[in-house]
Amino acid sequence: MTTGHVTTPAAGVLDRLPRFVTLVRCDNPGPMTLDGTNTWVLRAAGESEAVVIDPGPLDEAHLERVAERRPVGVVLGTHRHDDHVEGLPRFVELTDARRSGEVAGLSITTIPTPGHTADSVCFLVEAEGERVIFTGDTILGRGTTVVAPPDGALGPYLDSLELLAAYEGIPALPGHGPALTDCAAAARFYLAHRKARLDQVKDALAAGAKTPADVVAKVYADVDRSLWPAAEWTVRAQLEYLDADSRESSSMPPGLDRP
Repeated sequence: MTTGHVTTPAAGVLDRLPRFVTLVRCDNPGPMTLDGTNTWVLRAAGESEAVVIDPGPLDEAHLERVAERRPVGVVLGTHRHDDHVEGLPRFVELTDARRSGEVAGLSITTIPTPGHTADSVCFLVEAEGERVIFTGDTILGRGTTVVAPPDGALGPYLDSLELLAAYEGIPALPGHGPALTDCAAAARFYLAHRKARLDQVKDALAAGAKTPADVVAKVYADVDRSLWPAAEWTVRAQLEYLDADSRESSSMPPGLDRP
């Protein structure tokens, strides 16, 4: 398993969205949002009402583009971050959408997947004989996900990936980046990568790293320095995870200073 910085998709890229799914991407690209926030509009064939997942930030032009898909019956969010749901109250004003409920032709199951944030969820949707999973930031279309304490935690995140690894052959439609062919394959890739990174962190500690910044410099040396602050968030999550593990195994190298 490679331990280098991952910038590519964790599974094959999906070449066709299901007929009931439309992507409206917000024009907010950046290091954390990739090409921008993916807002997903779902409408079963022959049905009037749509479901919108992650309406996006408070960007009036984007919200208006999504609202053009009226009528919207229900609007949902995968997690609390502003780039996904800051615009939700305004979107409700524009469309009179409900924040919960059912829409004809769509079967939606909420899957709790804490880790990226404590409130992160994925949505398993079935319509017209097809199933897809909307993964928010739990699985991205490209690269890997930041887990930043205190809201994010690595232990729950690994558990969530184990859960998603059961969804074999079901496309993953993420909050950022391209849609992927196989949720399970992406989850397994993420799990292997995270475990390899944890081994690197242990090695860095054994080699004398004293602070999260020290660990970043050793483990994430291949990452552009502009991303080191985000890498430090993930390192802090890794250290918390290893601390918890050390209380059970007493194998954690002593003396790590957390400023």
